[in-house]
Amino acid sequence: MAAAVSLTFPDGSVKKYDAGTTGRDVAESISKSLAKKAVAIVLDGELRDLADPVTDGAIEIVTRDDPRALELIRHDAAHVLAEAVQELWPGTQVTIGPVIENGFYYDFKRVHPDTREDWPFTPEDLPLIEKKMREIIQRNEPFTKEIWDREKAKDTFANMGEAYKVELVDAIPEDQEIRIYRQGRWFDLCRGPHMDSTGRIGSAFKLMKVAGAYWRGDSTKPMLTRIYGTAWANQKDLDQYLHMLEEAEKRDHRRLGREMDLFHFQEEGPGVVFWHAKGWRMFQNLLSYMRRRIEDDYDEVNAPQVLDNSLWQTSGHWGWYRENMFAVTCADDEAEDNRVFALKPMNCPGHVQIFKHGLKSYRELPIRLAEFGAVHRYEPSGSLHGLMRVRGFTQDDAHVFCTEDQLEAEILKINDLMMSVYEDFGFQEVVVKLATRPEKRVGTDAMWDHAEDILKRALARMEAESGGRIKAGINEGEGTFYGPKFEYTLKDAIGRDWQCGTTQVDFNLPERFGAFYIDKDSEKKQPVMIHRAIVGSLERFLGILIESHAGHFPLWFAPLQVVVATITQEADDYAISVAKRLKDAGLQVQTDLRNEKINYKVREHSHAKVPVILVCGRREAEEGTVNVRRLGSRDQVSKSLDEIVTLLVDEATPPDIKRKTGA
Repeated sequence: MAAAVSLTFPDGSVKKYDAGTTGRDVAESISKSLAKKAVAIVLDGELRDLADPVTDGAIEIVTRDDPRALELIRHDAAHVLAEAVQELWPGTQVTIGPVIENGFYYDFKRVHPDTREDWPFTPEDLPLIEKKMREIIQRNEPFTKEIWDREKAKDTFANMGEAYKVELVDAIPEDQEIRIYRQGRWFDLCRGPHMDSTGRIGSAFKLMKVAGAYWRGDSTKPMLTRIYGTAWANQKDLDQYLHMLEEAEKRDHRRLGREMDLFHFQEEGPGVVFWHAKGWRMFQNLLSYMRRRIEDDYDEVNAPQVLDNSLWQTSGHWGWYRENMFAVTCADDEAEDNRVFALKPMNCPGHVQIFKHGLKSYRELPIRLAEFGAVHRYEPSGSLHGLMRVRGFTQDDAHVFCTEDQLEAEILKINDLMMSVYEDFGFQEVVVKLATRPEKRVGTDAMWDHAEDILKRALARMEAESGGRIKAGINEGEGTFYGPKFEYTLKDAIGRDWQCGTTQVDFNLPERFGAFYIDKDSEKKQPVMIHRAIVGSLERFLGILIESHAGHFPLWFAPLQVVVATITQEADDYAISVAKRLKDAGLQVQTDLRNEKINYKVREHSHAKVPVILVCGRREAEEGTVNVRRLGSRDQVSKSLDEIVTLLVDEATPPDIKRKTGA
């Protein structure tokens, strides 16, 4: 048969193959050992089954240790989970089972065989299901793909009692084929791809939890049971992930918030924070730090919390963002001025109004307006999560109005500030991704081309000049409706990623509001607007800090820095004088003069994550010393009062102040 398919390999070589050649055939033509390791192919950037016939294009052979195979391992594990459940409980309906970050899940509808009532799975079922999954994997059944007629698929699933699968078949567009994947006798509706057999999944997986989930995410539809699992290429990676989860549980900011007496939430205020004294002090520490970092370059302003919805219509938010906004009207329907207002979900329209107030010259640009603005956004109650996902929060928001010639320099200046802030809080590794135009957007393609080109140039320069601290990437289609943006992602102490800062270029909002400046030719010209946030939500950033530091804050940021505790009542007066000396030096200090054993006091304050405990007894009072105990250390060091005051004042000085004063 004449060669009919031309394949380009990663090394640039081109080879010809007969029509009908599969990915497995290609792997075998390279080497028998590669064919044994292969689990899939990538053809022109698309992950495909190893058994698929190849077509002209660029090809890569994917082995099981390739990072791209991890998605296949998890996808296959989801199918094995579904088969295991149906083997154990025949008649259970399977619905959908996608791959998610770090794992997979599958949704099931199980009814009790006697009562025919819903019979949700429980955590106690997971070990039995996991054992059955391991049996199926040991069988090493091949995955095979079949293309079915649409009516055959519907009839087959209907006869099996799989009503949800029938609905899924109906949801597949008419121009798409119906794919069925078998693993031995069991089969499922699936787009694929899969590895070549269940044995390839390996043993590095674990079922994690069960949860309720509405069918298709619709609360008007039946409740299903969702079983979550995780799967990895090897046991080492699984163990590392499980260890990270253990650490994350220990570091949960909600638990630490209770232990450290920082904040709480309650039903009467869903999604808004009740700050306690120490938590509010920590919030103000962050606010003061951020305020100092911008005081030389930005003018701090404050825009109203409630504005007429006509302003939000002009900005586009009423049309694009309305489902996330809180509308406000007067409680008295008969009020004379009972218009529809909105609690602001963001600060930008207000800042445009401030910019427009008074004529601006090109000589005044760039104008940088900052606001620590309280904003409110509706989030579904099920998505609320402590400080990480709230309905009311404070943004470290700023908007820069500049000329196009100034745009790139301003973006780089913002980046320098961001990287310095992140370093002060202990984040060394930062990923910056350019989020490009979404499908739904305002503005011309030419405008988007121009804005994205500027950001691409800036990103390349930022990465090159960062000394390895910045890793660059692209988030295709993830920009805002009015412009492209940079997204800054931080890696915390246990390796989790958190998206925090953003820099967004906006040619649209100034135009919508008729904002302009007078250029050197005395003509009106529209400014470019840069939206930027460094930590984003102060509440969320505090949650991230609590978890990353596990509550063990550096002294300069701790809400309570020192506790002075007594061993005996004879040292009370001395402890009070020590505390006063430290307070006069600017530290946050409490005394503990209770008639309790010192080990009890130390244990209690360590549990509350107090960084420094100074212990005073009769001997310390006589000698003018203190016994120093540090959080996380069992060592005890005796120091003179003068020495410890000097040491702690230095530690309690924020890094930005140290840089500024040269201390």
